[in-house]
Amino acid sequence: MQAVTQQALEDRRLVGAVVLVARDGELIHRQALGWADREAARAMSVDALFRLASASKPIVSAAALVLVAQGRLGLDDNLDAWLPEFRPRLADGRAARITLRQLLSHGAGLGYRFLEEGADGPYARAGVSDGMDASGIDLEENLRRIASVPLLYEPGTAWCYSLATDVLGALIERVHGTPLGVAVRQLVTGPLGMQDSDFVARDVQRLASAYVNDGPQPRRLAEGERVTPFEGAVGIVYSPGRILDPLAFPSGGAGMAGTAEDFLRLLEALRQDRGALLPSELVAEMARDQTGGLELPNAPGFGFGLGFSVLRDPRLAGSPESPGTWRWGGAYGHSWFVDRALGLSVVAFTNTLYEGMSGRFVNDLRDAVYGALAEG
Repeated sequence: MQAVTQQALEDRRLVGAVVLVARDGELIHRQALGWADREAARAMSVDALFRLASASKPIVSAAALVLVAQGRLGLDDNLDAWLPEFRPRLADGRAARITLRQLLSHGAGLGYRFLEEGADGPYARAGVSDGMDASGIDLEENLRRIASVPLLYEPGTAWCYSLATDVLGALIERVHGTPLGVAVRQLVTGPLGMQDSDFVARDVQRLASAYVNDGPQPRRLAEGERVTPFEGAVGIVYSPGRILDPLAFPSGGAGMAGTAEDFLRLLEALRQDRGALLPSELVAEMARDQTGGLELPNAPGFGFGLGFSVLRDPRLAGSPESPGTWRWGGAYGHSWFVDRALGLSVVAFTNTLYEGMSGRFVNDLRDAVYGALAEG
């Protein structure tokens, strides 16, 4: 595993990384390699803070499910009772019913601005923020803009990665009666001891600088730079400085910062399923494919649960992971997975997009983990 990470650094595909592997509740691999800030010659450390991007989603999803466990929300509740002002309609003008379950599983009919084909798509025209730019608007205004755009499909009939977790954040605020950061702290990060996970990075000295893959080596990500994750999408507008702005709205889908060790605490609490955070029946719902057999774009063999993808068919996915493995990532350069059948949790946070999220490093590290287990 160390060799795989070192090779990615030597190939100048990554600038820095923290990799943690836990097996049956024991931390068996812990490493920090490369630079947290290359230009300042600041070495990566295991307690480095990262901009989490979509690694925020499982944390915020777990917060919503704690509210379900408390009896304050139901998975199939209509959002209207809590967010009556959020009323997006279908393309033909009909009203649509959206549930909490559909928000958590990305079956609500919403999309992402960065997934639109061009800079003049419906979300772009409405001024929607994907939660990683310096938009200057608040969460309420972003929801208003999202609701002004017709839904992509009837909720519950298709799947599309989306701003649903940002809407979920507004729902959590309304139900809990506090700002999202306070709610997440009281519901999830506080109880689990995730002391460094928040919507603002407060220790700048530990914050890893953000880089984007380029030749001959990754370059520093510029403020306001747009970078596309794949062909056919207009791409994400990044504001690396957003995580330092206490006035930036809390994006449930992309707005948190945290450490790899904090994130592993969440994964292990869910994997071990001992009631530390959620009752077993809700962990089972998180881990169940909610798509009705629909295929995820560019992810053969995977479905989606409540907050992360779920592996349905390892053969189709070309993966050594066990059926039911949980997996997702983050656009700033992160990947993680939980193989409950093997008691395995793996977190790989890097500061290099998109190699650390969807590049060769992700599968190389996965294969190294399973190779090491086979040898052991």
